[in-house]
Amino acid sequence: MTPDLRLRPVRDDDLPIFYRLQRDPVAVRMAAFTAEDPDDHAEFAAHWQRIRTDPAIVNRTVTVDGAVVGYVAAFPVGEQTEVSYWIDRECWGRGYATDALAALLREVPQRPVHARAAKDNHGSLAVLRKCGFVVRGEDRGYAAGRGHEVEEYVLELPA
Repeated sequence: MTPDLRLRPVRDDDLPIFYRLQRDPVAVRMAAFTAEDPDDHAEFAAHWQRIRTDPAIVNRTVTVDGAVVGYVAAFPVGEQTEVSYWIDRECWGRGYATDALAALLREVPQRPVHARAAKDNHGSLAVLRKCGFVVRGEDRGYAAGRGHEVEEYVLELPA
């Protein structure tokens, strides 16, 4: 039987799940570019309030067989659109991030779309490549999830 993966608008009752997911130390280290303090619930709530009320940002909750397993988002960065996703570590390796990102990309018409991933985040890089992203450059920046600068790839899904 194939799992039923769906995207839906983010609801208030999703936020406690997202907060729990974003506090997983293994996932935080892998993602690298995270909140300064994943345990700061006030900042988490303020962040989600900002992004849920910004009409330029597309946020979707990812469910599998009705259970929340993470989220995907498309958001403006300057003149570009970037994507991001977070999937429960207990669900890694099942194709959910790839399927969720592919579904979001069908919903977001603008191209090109950009993404960034730490160079050693092989799982995320595989997700992006499976969805058609190609490496267009490299960058380096402070990664709160690791407490130091990290090298990253800048990727693009061409038009």
